[in-house]
Amino acid sequence: MRLLLVQVTTGTDPTQNRDRIRLAVESAVDGAGGPGACDLVVLPEAVQADFGTGEPPPSAVAERADGAFADLLGELAAHARATVVGGLFEVAADCGSGLPYNTLLAVGPDGSRVGSYRKVHLYDAFGYRESELLSPGEVAACTVDVGGWTVGLMTCYDLRFPEQARALVDQGADLLLVPAAWVRGPAKEHHWATLLATRAIENTVYVAGAAKAGPRYCGLSRVIEPMGTVLAGIGETDGFVVADLDRQRVERVREVNPALANRRWTVVPRA
Repeated sequence: MRLLLVQVTTGTDPTQNRDRIRLAVESAVDGAGGPGACDLVVLPEAVQADFGTGEPPPSAVAERADGAFADLLGELAAHARATVVGGLFEVAADCGSGLPYNTLLAVGPDGSRVGSYRKVHLYDAFGYRESELLSPGEVAACTVDVGGWTVGLMTCYDLRFPEQARALVDQGADLLLVPAAWVRGPAKEHHWATLLATRAIENTVYVAGAAKAGPRYCGLSRVIEPMGTVLAGIGETDGFVVADLDRQRVERVREVNPALANRRWTVVPRA
């Protein structure tokens, strides 16, 4: 599999963001070899509309899962001839609080939606209260198929919860995607890099973090292979990351490090 991560800065205006995203993805696809060269293109968390300062709140810019942002992902998937994953604030018609979901959509090359994941762990940490702005998704592991690879979906703060990554691996994931808007702060960049590598090592899988750039976020999008080595990465500015993944690498690492086979604990959701 050839994987393309697009690190891009977006603001709170969804219309302006769609233009910015289109340009960023088309440029990245061209830089990665052109349409058809990549199998999977990944955008950051909440790339549809930034969290901003809380004004406007996510509820003011939230969209339906079949709205304009989803249409854009379909266009980009068709252009790239690849599956595209990106994050939006999704209208929560089925939620009593009325607060939107923080959702990842996965769209196939033919424009059809192949999966969606609503962020489970809301970022109530480091002085921030995401739960005051958004609703949590159902506690369930979400995977999608991309060319025979089982791809597990997580979002940003989910990375700090090893149980979720392990649950995805128990469903067969050999690649974990972590779109994020990882906020800068004391030791935060270190946490991001360390946790991505840790999830790869402990689960013997590939892990890819597609992060937002910009003054508020750390960027540092990267792809980690199953032994914890950085295959490819980028710094703090807009750009893209390309990496070629080999499933035989997963199999070889698991022969050397059979931690999954040797474990004696299982993971169950907390009530």
